[in-house]
Formats: sequence, C-alpha cells, structure tokens
Amino acid sequence: MNNQKHHHISLSEVHESVDMTSSTKKGWRKWLPYFGPAYLVSVGYMDPGNWATDLQGGARFGYSLIWVLIMSNLMALLLQSLSTRLGIVRRRDLAQANRDMYPRLVNFCLYILAELAIAACDLAEVLGMAIGIHLLTGLPILWGVCITVLDTFLLLWFQKLGMRRLEAFIIALILIIGGSFLVEIFLAKPSGHEILKGFIPTALSGDALYIAVGIIGATVMPHNLYLHSSLVQTRKIAHTESGIKKALRFNFFDSTIALNAAFLVNAAILILAASVFFKTGHTQVAKIEDAHTLLAPLLGSELAPILFAIALIAAGQSSTITGTLAGQIVMEGYLNLRINPWMRRLLTRLLAIIPSMIVILVYGDQELDSLLILSQVILSAQLGFAIIPLIFFVSDKSTMGKYAIALWVKILSWLVATVLIFLNIKMVAEACLPLFQERGHTGLKILLIGVAMLFAWLFIMMIIIPIMKKARIKSAMHGDVQPLVNLETPVLKNIAIALDFSNNDEKLIAFALSQGRKDAKYILLHIVETAAARFFGAQADDAETRTDLQRLEVYATRLKELGYDIKIQLGYKSRVKEIVRIVQEEHADMLVMGAHRHKGLKDFLYGETVNQVRHRISIPVLIVN
Repeated sequence: MNNQKHHHISLSEVHESVDMTSSTKKGWRKWLPYFGPAYLVSVGYMDPGNWATDLQGGARFGYSLIWVLIMSNLMALLLQSLSTRLGIVRRRDLAQANRDMYPRLVNFCLYILAELAIAACDLAEVLGMAIGIHLLTGLPILWGVCITVLDTFLLLWFQKLGMRRLEAFIIALILIIGGSFLVEIFLAKPSGHEILKGFIPTALSGDALYIAVGIIGATVMPHNLYLHSSLVQTRKIAHTESGIKKALRFNFFDSTIALNAAFLVNAAILILAASVFFKTGHTQVAKIEDAHTLLAPLLGSELAPILFAIALIAAGQSSTITGTLAGQIVMEGYLNLRINPWMRRLLTRLLAIIPSMIVILVYGDQELDSLLILSQVILSAQLGFAIIPLIFFVSDKSTMGKYAIALWVKILSWLVATVLIFLNIKMVAEACLPLFQERGHTGLKILLIGVAMLFAWLFIMMIIIPIMKKARIKSAMHGDVQPLVNLETPVLKNIAIALDFSNNDEKLIAFALSQGRKDAKYILLHIVETAAARFFGAQADDAETRTDLQRLEVYATRLKELGYDIKIQLGYKSRVKEIVRIVQEEHADMLVMGAHRHKGLKDFLYGETVNQVRHRISIPVLIVN
C-alpha cells in the first residue's frame, strides 16, 4: 500500500511525528491523539471569506440560505473523508498522487490552479485579519496586512514545538471564535421557527446563486483537500489491517466533530446577520466593517462589536497558518521542490499579501469585501480540479486495495462533484452571457473563450487519463499461470535496424549484432523526412538525402569489414509507414529501434514512432533507450 517510491514524504518536518503504534494508554486517552488534523482543516471553513459570504447571505436573504450551509457541510464531510482515506492508506497527499498519475503539462496546470486557490484563500484570510485588527485597534488596514507576515514565523515556532501544540493553538482560536458568536447569538435572540424554515431548499438564481456558490466555495475549499490528505500522515500508524481501519474510523469522527463545529460558526454568522440586519431592513450591509459598526446600536451592547473583531482576528490568524501549510504541500507535492522552510512559507504568504496591498493602494478600503466574495467564488471554481482526481484515486482498487470506497460512496461522490461543477458553470454562464450579448469587448471575449477551452481540456484529461491507465493495467492482467513448455527461440535471419543518425546509432547496432551475431543479415534503414523527400519520395535528390545515403554506406562498409552481411535501405515521407514497409518487404525477423523517452507534449510535437510501428508489425521489436 505504501506507494512512496523515491519521492519525498509529505510535510517532512512533522511526518509521523505523533506515534500511534506504541501507546500504552487506555480508554479515551488511547484514541485522543487521532484527533487534531481535522481541526486544522476546519478553520478553513470559518475563515474571513466565510464571514463575507455568510454576512451578505444573511443580510440580503435572511435565513433562506441556511440549507446551502448544511448541504455544503455534508459535501465537505464526504470529500474530507475521501482526502483522509487517500493519506492514511497510500501515505500520499493529493498533490503527490496527482504527480504520480498525470503527465507534466496536466500537473503544471493543476499546480497553477491549486496555487490560485490558495492565493484566493490567503487573500481572504489576510484581508480578514487586517480588517479585524483595524476594527479593534484603529490601525490602518494596510498596516494590518503587513503585520500578517509575522504569522509565517509563528507557524515555524509552533512546528518546532510539535504538531500537537500547533493543533492545541488552533483549537484555542476556534474556541474563541465559537464563544464570541455564542454570546452574539444570545444578544441577537433569533427566531427559532424562522431558522428551521431556512432548512428547506429553495431555487437559486442571480445574486442568490452567486452568494450560494460563494458559500460553497468558502465551505468546500479545494486547498483543504490537499491539506487534510497530508495532515493525517503526521500520525504514525501500524500498517496493518486493524491499524488502517482504526485510523480511518477515528479520523472520520475527528472530521465529523470539527466540521460540524465549523458549520455551527458559519450558521451563527448567517443567523446573526439575518436577525440583526435583514429583520431591521439593513439588507444592504455588504461590508464586514458595516456589520461591526451596526452591531452595537442594533443589539444595544458595546460588547458585541468587540467580540466580533476578536473572533475575526482569531479566524484570520488560524486560517493563515493552515493556508501556509497547504501552500507548502502543493509546492512540494507538484514540483517536488524543497526550499528552506521559512523562505517557502514567506513566499506563500507574499503571494497573498502583495495582491491585498495592490488592491488597497489602488481602490482603497471600499472594495475589500467585494474582493472577499470574489475570492470565495474563485475557490469554488477550482473545486472540480481537486475533487475529480481525488475520487479516482480513492476508487482505484489497484492502489487502495480493500480500502477503495464502496460503490454507493463512489456514486454519491460523483453526484457531489457534478452538482458543484454544474453550479459553477451556471454561475459563470450567467455572469458572462450579458457580456457576449454586448458589442465590443472582443479581446475579453477571446480570453474568456480561451480560458473555457483550457478548463474543458483539463477536465477531459483529468477524467480520461486515469481511465486509460486503469484499462492498460487491466489489459495487462492475465488468467491462470500457464506452464513453461517451449522455451526455444527462433533463429534470426534478417534483423532490421532503424537508425536516426544520432549518438544512439552505435548502441542500436551493437544490440542488434548481439541478437544475430554473424549468422544473420542486417538491414540498416533510415527515413528521410526533408521537404523534397516528402514531395518527390524516392526521386528526391537533395543534399540531406545524399548525405543520409552516404552515412548508411559508411556504416555498411565498416560492418562488412568486420564480417557482417549488411544491406541498406532509405525510406521517404511517412516515418511509421516506411519503417513498416521496409520491415515487411525484407521479411525481417526482428526490428531494433531507439526510444527518445519523450512523452506528453513532445509526443504530440515529434510523434510516437515506436508505439505506432510496433502495433503494425507482428515481429519482435527491441527498444533500446
């Protein structure tokens, strides 16, 4: 099951740092160390980006979007359980698993999208924390953004103290957030009956759909799937059936408790906004600062805005730590790039701070909340690119064995993926359709079409490649082992050698001679692919054709001097067709070819000669790398 090969381990500084194999503790103390990773993940579900979407959802639509929060939470629980399963069983995080599965070009695209998702998430966290500091102390938001650089070093310090202390710090921040909103809800006194009505699903369109997709993006975060698959590997477990099953079970409990706590915080924010702003007619409260300002007069308590600001700072601080960890996992997983830990974390943080500072300097503080909502919609748009590979990985019995997900879980997972992707396509279509109905904006329209085509190609590749690899593995599997009866090899009389006049020629000829010695005849062949050769075929008489023929003659003369039976052949036009033709006309018993070991985009550029040739002939083909 351990498929690490020679690649580095995920989050190497804390990998398997919590030993679960030698514990002598009994009862609840024995399973308590399993709890922790999901709380680091859950803070991403209550970050400032969630605040922005929840506040606008509650202020503009009352309690009617509570069902979206419930649906998002259930989706998150399902997907996070798949993420933990991948990390526990295969000991690979999602980025590493993608690197193992997909070609470089696809992986590069997935890496860029993952970095965009983390940057969008970090943007929300940095802005939220800066706003919280501003609300509590009056410090300018730009200064608050700069202060957030320091949490990079806070994370380094906590990791030196150990993973359990980092988890304890995050849980303390969660308790601060939860406690603050518990007091806020007590002061707001919302209607229980109307809250229950919000559990009933309603149709979504226009602004409601935009906010709902933002809520989903803020709840089911793509970077959290990378993060969770790595964090579970901080636990050193017994790689036995009972050890893996126990880890899966307790991590599911961990996820359930942590994500439900996150749901309660999000629900509290939305309910607070609905009961305080929607009910009093303040439906245009779109900014976190506005909500902070209005809480005191509407609730009649000076404590409410202070708790609001403290909770916002705690949410931003906890989320920036986990966002930085996710950045490390993605960079190392996709690029296999290991740099100094503090430099790597500082780089991840700067990816969020620099855009924040640019927006503040250009637009001021007025557009920050709109930017927060947009960041969550961007997160949601990236979801499909994390979910689709994850479902394939945990469904694959060849790598997951008996721990591959059941059929009903697979169907449910694909249903969730379909719903999320459909909602995002619908939202993007509704946003872009008016633009295409207007005249002008040609450049922007071309850009949008190009991005849509790139996304469509990437989706197709993500789905097709795992299916093709699975089919290839299945086709390679055979029935019962047959007894080895006839091990006599045929005598090779004619051996064809396809030469490309590179440094590999000598190696190719040497391997060919070792197959037939001096008892066989050798056909040295080369395909001329000049413009003249493609047009005139054998009638071509350009400089390159003459040079190629002379080179074959030089090889033939030298080999004849050594006592070998040699014949030379030039082919023209199509490389594959000509190699096959010469092999068949010369009645060759074996073909020796060189492989250039390129793949992906280079296959498209240079062609896949070896594969195409070997499928068209019935004789053995010796591939020399």
